[in-house]
Order: sequence, then C-alpha cells, then structure tokens
Amino acid sequence: MNRSVYWIFVLFTTFLMGVAFPIGKIGLSDVSPFLLMGIRFVLAGLIMAVVVIKRPHPRQAAGWLKMSAIGLFQSAGVMGCAYYSMHWITSGESAILTCMNPLLVVILDTLLSKAKYRFAQWVGVVLGFAGVFATFGFHLQFQPGTAIGFMGALSFAVATLLFKKWGPGLDTWVLTAYQMLFGGIVLLGASVLLEHPSFRFTASSAAVIVWLAVLGSIVQFSMWYYLLQKGDPGKTSAYLFLVPLFGVISGWLLLGEKLHWYAGFGGALICISIFLVNWRAKLPLKIRGSLAKLKA
Repeated sequence: MNRSVYWIFVLFTTFLMGVAFPIGKIGLSDVSPFLLMGIRFVLAGLIMAVVVIKRPHPRQAAGWLKMSAIGLFQSAGVMGCAYYSMHWITSGESAILTCMNPLLVVILDTLLSKAKYRFAQWVGVVLGFAGVFATFGFHLQFQPGTAIGFMGALSFAVATLLFKKWGPGLDTWVLTAYQMLFGGIVLLGASVLLEHPSFRFTASSAAVIVWLAVLGSIVQFSMWYYLLQKGDPGKTSAYLFLVPLFGVISGWLLLGEKLHWYAGFGGALICISIFLVNWRAKLPLKIRGSLAKLKA
C-alpha cells in the first residue's frame, strides 16, 4: 500500500474510533448501552451485507463460524465492555483501557505465536500506554468498570490475532459485514439479559445511531480490517494509541470538556511510541552485505 494512503487510512480510522466515545456518550442519554451498540452493529451489518452480496462468501460452515467468532470479540466484546464499563468509570478511563490493545497484542502474539518483537517495539508499546495514561491526567481508579474495560481491551487483542490468522482466507468486506451483524445480535441479547432496555427516539438519538452505524462501524471497520490485512497487526495496532487523543479533542469540541497540559504531554509520548514500534534502523551497507552473505 502507498505510504501516504496508509497514513490517511490510519489517521481517519483512529479519528473515527476516538470521536465515537463522545458521540456515544451523547447517545447514552436516550438509549441504554447494549441496546445502542446492538442497534448500531445490526443496522451497519445489514446495510453492508446488501452491499457485499455479490462478493465471495464462505462456502463452508467453518468460514461463517470464524466470522462469528471475530464478531463476538470485535463488535460485541470490545464495544459492549467499553460502554457497559461507563456505569462505573468515565469515558476517558474506558478509552485508556480499550487502548491497551496494542500492548496485549504484542504480549499474546509473543506467547501464542512465538512472534519476535524487537526491544524498541516493546519500549514503544509501553510508552504508548503511558502516553494514553498521561492524556487523561495520570489517574485510573480500580473498580468493577476497570475490570470490564480491561476485558474489552483483551477482547480487542484476541480479535486482532484471530484476524491475523483467519483474515487472509476471508473476503475483507464480507467479514466486515457479518462480524458486525453477528456482534450486534449478541449485543441485543445482552441488552435483554443484562440491562433494562430503554430507547427514547429523538433527533439526537437518530443522528447518533446513523453516525455510529455508517461512519463509526461500516467505514471504520472496513478501513481497520484493510489496514490489518496489509500490515503487521502489532505495528498497526500501535496506532490505536491515537484514539484517546482524538477522543479528548472531540470531547472538547462536542461536549465542552476541558483540555489540560497533560493531554499534550501524552500526545508527545504517543508519537514517540508509534515511531519506536514502526522504526527499523538502517544498517550500514557493509553490515547489511555481511548479513546477506550469512543468510545465503
């Protein structure tokens, strides 16, 4: 993929993820969390299923089960935990926990797939989480919502690794459609079992659902899976550290939330972390030549 296009996709995707937090917070004033997310993903999944109807679909049950599993962790697990955790913690703290995903991807990929990550990449991931933590004022209290938010981050990491393993054998656009649809159905079930579903139809709630379904789901997930397919999941996931930063800025613009100096400090750490995770030092020509001979 062209480097400029890659950066545009990364910035736009992480922006959509970040702005979903304050927009979702607006929607929660009219719709209960699981119901809001369920409607969002079922609507997005149905729309996209129509769009991709002529694209190659799985011919065996295994393919459908794989898409269902990814939807369970990606759409239902991540967003369900993120929004449900807001019963106890703030949207900012929920964003912090969700964006632990890159660190968990590197850890799980190392443990499960024996993947090799350089020391600089590990330092970059830790700095990225530190930057996210700093962005929200250096505080994160442990309570039930903290554990639920962490489960969302773990679910995000599992979904990323499942895509790494199964994604190449599935059509990206078909996967995007049906993982949202399956995840949305699970969230609607969770709404019935875990909350008292409530929905107040207003212009605001309608606008929030349309935004979350179209831009926050169809566009966002399509671009995200495309990025994962074209690049290394560990490196691509590092850019998720931008999500809380965009969340802070959009929260300031949409909700009038205050901006603090530590947001800028956190942003600087995030930029450094992304550089370290993606940077590969160029060896001198003589050393590269010697390494090439050894490999030969």
